[in-house]
Amino acid sequence: MTGVPASAAGGTGRPAPGGKLGAAAVNQASLWNIANILTMVRLVLVPGFVVLMLQDGGYDPAWRAWAWAAFAVAMITDIFDGHLARTYNLVTDFGKIADPIADKAIMAAGLICLSALGDLPWWVTGVILFRELGITLMRFWVIRHGVIPASRGGKMKTLAQGTAVGMYVLALTGPLATLRFWVMALAVVLTVLTGLDYVRQAIVLRRKGLAEERAARAARTGAEGADR
Repeated sequence: MTGVPASAAGGTGRPAPGGKLGAAAVNQASLWNIANILTMVRLVLVPGFVVLMLQDGGYDPAWRAWAWAAFAVAMITDIFDGHLARTYNLVTDFGKIADPIADKAIMAAGLICLSALGDLPWWVTGVILFRELGITLMRFWVIRHGVIPASRGGKMKTLAQGTAVGMYVLALTGPLATLRFWVMALAVVLTVLTGLDYVRQAIVLRRKGLAEERAARAARTGAEGADR
């Protein structure tokens, strides 16, 4: 949240009593909203998930079930915190930074644990993590030109990844173990395809931004020449 309406501060539009102290209280209240609390819960769940996942060597079905529960809660909070922040205008600078970190941290923890235990090939973990890190860096690379919006394919990718990792966390056997293989295969395909699409969008956005900057400089140069 970047600001508070006058009505929320008392309805008069006048500064709250206490000057800077009142402003600090407003900022503190805006940080501790339900969306940010859910994000912080997800961050706390990451080390908890790792501990549960690796208990008794990482192969005890009961501990794996508890680890799955922690992973599932983290994925569910990922859905709700963003929705709440947008719906109720609870967007904060902290949330903008912490939310994507929490998303990638829980997914990375799941993938790395599974690969370390031998349940998932390291190349699968490498492809997914490389894509996620690369897209994050690329967003910062083009951020001065604009924001690359989340696509429908990206949301499907996140759903497929979360479902596949969750199925691998559980000690499944038989047809369900076969099914999780194909769900993970779908997640890898979507990861690669959406990653390539984001690269295309970033290149287009950067080229457009650079063209607009050149046009603006040319216009300023022309205006300065006309004034002489």
